[in-house]
Amino acid sequence: MTKNDPDYKLKLSKEEMQQYGYKIIDHIVDHFETQHSKKPVTIASREEMDSLLTEDIPNKATAANEVLDFVMDQIIPNSNIVTHPKSYSFVPGPSNYVSVMADTIATGFNIFSGGWAASPAAAELEIVVMNWLLKIFGFPVKKGGGIFTSGGSMANLTALVTARRIKCGQDFSKAVIYLSDQAHSSNIKAIKVIGFKKEQIRVIPTDIEFKISLNKLKNIIAKDRLEGWKPFCIIASAGTTNTGTVDPLNEIANICEEENLWMHVDGAYGGAAILADKGKKLLKGIERADSLTVDPHKWFFQPYEIGCLLVKDHNWLSSTFSEKPEYLRDIEGNESEINFYDHGIQLTRRFRALKFYMSLKTFGLDSFRKAIKYNIDLADQTEAILRKSSYWEITSPATLAIINFRYNPIGAHLSEKDLDHINQMISQKIVASREALLVTTILQNQVVLRMCLINPRTTIDDIKNTLQQCEQFGKEELAVMQKK
Repeated sequence: MTKNDPDYKLKLSKEEMQQYGYKIIDHIVDHFETQHSKKPVTIASREEMDSLLTEDIPNKATAANEVLDFVMDQIIPNSNIVTHPKSYSFVPGPSNYVSVMADTIATGFNIFSGGWAASPAAAELEIVVMNWLLKIFGFPVKKGGGIFTSGGSMANLTALVTARRIKCGQDFSKAVIYLSDQAHSSNIKAIKVIGFKKEQIRVIPTDIEFKISLNKLKNIIAKDRLEGWKPFCIIASAGTTNTGTVDPLNEIANICEEENLWMHVDGAYGGAAILADKGKKLLKGIERADSLTVDPHKWFFQPYEIGCLLVKDHNWLSSTFSEKPEYLRDIEGNESEINFYDHGIQLTRRFRALKFYMSLKTFGLDSFRKAIKYNIDLADQTEAILRKSSYWEITSPATLAIINFRYNPIGAHLSEKDLDHINQMISQKIVASREALLVTTILQNQVVLRMCLINPRTTIDDIKNTLQQCEQFGKEELAVMQKK
């Protein structure tokens, strides 16, 4: 392809492809090598982005390298670096280079991972990696199953569609579902998407440790049955996004068995912690769930997008989602040749299993164990530093690498309103400085700072540096308030 005369085959020459590819790989390697020296936060308005990026449809060709240079100069720098050691907010995406290259392979060869006939190896590899996860979480390998999804939201949606069919059949007009006030918002979204009304959703208050209140849960289930409702599912959290809290899984499993309810565990954030001793203790009972969401693009260190749903019986998925259109009748195969488009919502599916497979094979599960243990220990060290300071108080202790705290200097005697203002301003100033991504959440009606420390490349010095900056911002804001 010449610069000004592309042909309709949309091809580059071999030499152009090699040069172009090497240039992209160099950019990615440089990103992994230098990101710690960059600022993790990008700040730009819609007007600024419109001015920078809006253009008419490009009818004529532009040189490939010119387009690439524009992307690397203008688009990539205007995106937050979620793999940065000082990206503490939301749930960071630490990623790893091997998985990035695996995604490149999957995309470059454009492998369709929906059905066995299209790619037996892709389907088999998804089965293999799924079986690894079933073993890790104590699910039955022979009978159990699952599917890789775009993320935790789609995994939760897939689980609830399955639970509704198994427990409710065609009529779910009186069905009721239960979850805590700390459950991830994707669950509420999924519940609404699959057709449940507001009066069919029970949001159960949590206790002082942000765990679902078992007594209130039991009371509401009993009340619902007396009023003619049909309880069918409890969603338990295995590592809430706000605090890392794990609901009492064994006790919830007991309730589900007694009441004949489906137990879905949302372990999108915290599930991977089962690889560490502390995490395994907190997650005791997770193997009793009917379905489990885990999110490899979080604490299994995979690039976006890869979520996962595990179920106790793989037939639950196929019986829920299988459709047999005429144009697929010649490629159905036999029962052992799994077509994953029959196990979930998507027909067209990318080869997500490859990156998880290649990174696990390359680094070994023991390296993942060590990384997760390091993250949990790092949060514990952070808590110890905060507790020794006269400026900070812990709102929610380190749990599965998440910790919540707020600026509240001893002797300042500040009102709750003033404390909320100062902590909000600390977050705004640290983000505005672009030195760290550290935002607030609300716990017990208080504005608090929240750190999620699942990046194995984050160091205790990174955290000390950030806390020192936040402390200085807090002092400055306090001085301004005292002058008024």
